[in-house]
Amino acid sequence: MRSVNYGHDVLVNPSKDPRHAARSKAVSVVAAELSMVIEEAGSGFCGAIVELCKQTVTLEDRHNRRRVFPLVTAGFLLEGTVVTLAYTPPKVVAAPRRTASGSIAVANAPARVAKASRIYVEGIHDAALVERVWGEDLRIEGVVVEPLHGIDELPAIVAEFRTGPTRRLGVLVDHLVAGSKERRLADASTSRHVLITGHPYVDIWQAVKPAAVGIAAWPNVPRGTDWKQGICDGVGVKDPATMWRRILGSVNSYTDLETPLLNAMEQLIDFVTDYR
Repeated sequence: MRSVNYGHDVLVNPSKDPRHAARSKAVSVVAAELSMVIEEAGSGFCGAIVELCKQTVTLEDRHNRRRVFPLVTAGFLLEGTVVTLAYTPPKVVAAPRRTASGSIAVANAPARVAKASRIYVEGIHDAALVERVWGEDLRIEGVVVEPLHGIDELPAIVAEFRTGPTRRLGVLVDHLVAGSKERRLADASTSRHVLITGHPYVDIWQAVKPAAVGIAAWPNVPRGTDWKQGICDGVGVKDPATMWRRILGSVNSYTDLETPLLNAMEQLIDFVTDYR
């Protein structure tokens, strides 16, 4: 027969039984945490919390022995006080948001007032693509990108800009390869405060990876054929305007661009923002 005065164990003094204490007064609820040292009152097993689930808690003692206890129904002692352990989900630290260029985004940062330094690109398509990938970074830096609509007058354009230590000019050039017209114009426009760099592609279109656009490769366009219309004909698109919308819409981040363009733009941004 079970005694109403002594509970399960008639040899235990109720006043010294933690389970009796838990019934006789309000028990504090404590959030269980890894490495917290507690004692399971019924067994006397004492150890640090090494695993924590919604239903169970695993303790490891100083001899590296482990035991699993029910989290809710078991009685625990924390620094000699009877407590009820509560499961709290581990805190999830959100990864920092990154811009389309891959840099860490600055939260709630307003665009800076435009600096005197500039980045010039050859045309509207170049400017739109740069804005899509680097626009957020450039607004933080206060750097404006402007289209040139061609670089035939590049030496005169550079001279007119009147560069200086805090007025730097970066120029992104298409088809910047040895022996090209673009290379000769770039070489004729050198200055301490001017950086001219670019990519080897005929047009900025080709700096977008074919897979991003949904094609196997950029078509070869015969000499004498309008290059952009030749690309359209090769992929079965009606006109350059339609093709450009498809290209620009396919670019979501720097991973959709070829490495030479990425390298060129990173050099230009570093150049126009470093006034040392």
